[in-house]
Amino acid sequence: MLETLTNILSMTVLYSTPLILAGLGGLYSERSGVVNIGLEGLMTIGAFTGAVTTIFFGNAWIGLLCAIVAGILLALPHAIASITFKADQVVSGVAINFLALGLAVYLTKHMYNGSSQTPVVPDKLSVISIPLLNKIPVLGPSIFQALPTTYIAIALVIITYFLFYQTSFGMRLRAVGEHPHAAETAGINVIVMRYIAVMISGALAAIGGAGLSIAIGSQFTQVTVAGQGFIALAALIFGKWRPFGVLWAGLFFGLAVALALTGQLYHLTNYVPSEVLSMLPYILTILALAGFVGKAEPPAANGKPYEKGAR
Repeated sequence: MLETLTNILSMTVLYSTPLILAGLGGLYSERSGVVNIGLEGLMTIGAFTGAVTTIFFGNAWIGLLCAIVAGILLALPHAIASITFKADQVVSGVAINFLALGLAVYLTKHMYNGSSQTPVVPDKLSVISIPLLNKIPVLGPSIFQALPTTYIAIALVIITYFLFYQTSFGMRLRAVGEHPHAAETAGINVIVMRYIAVMISGALAAIGGAGLSIAIGSQFTQVTVAGQGFIALAALIFGKWRPFGVLWAGLFFGLAVALALTGQLYHLTNYVPSEVLSMLPYILTILALAGFVGKAEPPAANGKPYEKGAR
């Protein structure tokens, strides 16, 4: 029983990590007033770039850094369309999703002789164990014997909370997402703040995507991300646009994945169709949003193009 509980918790932490990272990315963007439906695409480009550059350089950390750069570059068109040209932010985000998947699949086939997946990466991000703490029953093997991306995700939640509520940068970021014209009057450059937020969003979502291909997995395929960007967006809403809210929501959805995998591991497919178990994370996502989205208030200016000087 204890071993089963440890396995479930370990898988929960493992599979919640990309959701937390991408959810934090969405948090920066949407707290600044820019809706980011493109988390799926940003994760996809991060997963693709992370795998390809790790294969090329033979080093997963270089792959992770390259994925961050790719995420920032892909977020830039969304920022330009949404902030500078005041296009519909939802449409722009959807376009990013299609662009990222199409580009990643095309380049994969072009680079690897028509194959729809990359070769296995020669170097993965390895599990890091914290001495003594990793001996704690249940919690030790789950939290203190984890992938680097898990520690990065936890650190970023704490850093984001501090930035948002203890620094002038965070105050300005939240101000442009709530009352941009008041922020403008106070001397805050709304356009610059929103650009910075969307760039950060691209970087964090790309880290989450890269973790899927060079940490949790070992290659990129067109189904590597498989809707996790949308679940991360749901975690953002479920977490009420707060850093620790995103953390708990990510863990909740990660638990859904862990339960589905545990069910298959313990042969529950003899009683429940495997397709139903695979659907569990998405079913819980829908149920969670159906029950809580009405109670979650997004930033007041979220999704609204900013017209300088207009009221």
